[in-house]
Amino acid sequence: MEVPAPMPSHPSHVVVARNHATTSENKIHDDTVARRFGFEGGLVPGVTLYAYLARPVVEAWGERWMRGGRMDARFMSPVYDGTRVTATMSESGMLTLTDATGHVCVTGTASLPGRVPLTDAPPDIPAVEPPSSRPPADEESLAEGTVLGGIEHRHTRGAAEAYLDEIDDRLWLFRTAGFAHPGWLLRGANDVLKTNVLLGPWIHVESRARYLRPVMIGQTVRTRARVASRYEHRGHQFVALDVVVSCDDGPAMWAKHVAIYRPRQVAG
Repeated sequence: MEVPAPMPSHPSHVVVARNHATTSENKIHDDTVARRFGFEGGLVPGVTLYAYLARPVVEAWGERWMRGGRMDARFMSPVYDGTRVTATMSESGMLTLTDATGHVCVTGTASLPGRVPLTDAPPDIPAVEPPSSRPPADEESLAEGTVLGGIEHRHTRGAAEAYLDEIDDRLWLFRTAGFAHPGWLLRGANDVLKTNVLLGPWIHVESRARYLRPVMIGQTVRTRARVASRYEHRGHQFVALDVVVSCDDGPAMWAKHVAIYRPRQVAG
């Protein structure tokens, strides 16, 4: 196998953002519904923006970062389909995703293993089955400490290539070497939430993740989550999840995943 050229120290990544969730259950990605909430159109999913932002991190630090590195991202303003965005990382690990006008849409930080761990160890979240009938997302179903039903799937070559096409990422580590994209792992946090509760339009606002080991093609991936907190802020109802993603070799990622599960336009 041909060895790729050395990675640049602090690269940037330019991509045209795409909203591939227009037909999803979450209607915040639908143009008509999103406009009722005051947006210009359907939002590009936060986990997609996270994937764009992760690209310069992996390009700079490679497999080393995927074995203990950390990445935090906060979604500051919406990104719409067709917007040209640039993901950059500074020498200190500061991350930004900006549009063509220079407006900052996402901010974040990244660090290599051994710097400011998220926690001392992944939380121990027991395995439970998802509900046969999903309850509405509310104070009871998302009460603090609630363990959500886990999900499981296999990381196949076909699924990996479809996802990489979706986010327009052609980095050698993902396309050829078979490493699972960190954004794909984080998307499991969304999947486990919507598998357990019925949601109206909802918005992913922040994620703080630590990566322990790469997930490779052919491995089984298990995502478990527990409600860390539920709270109100400026009329929005928020939920924060502790999420652990494991593969055949053990825990691969754990994260704090925060979403507005009931926007004030609905809550009011």
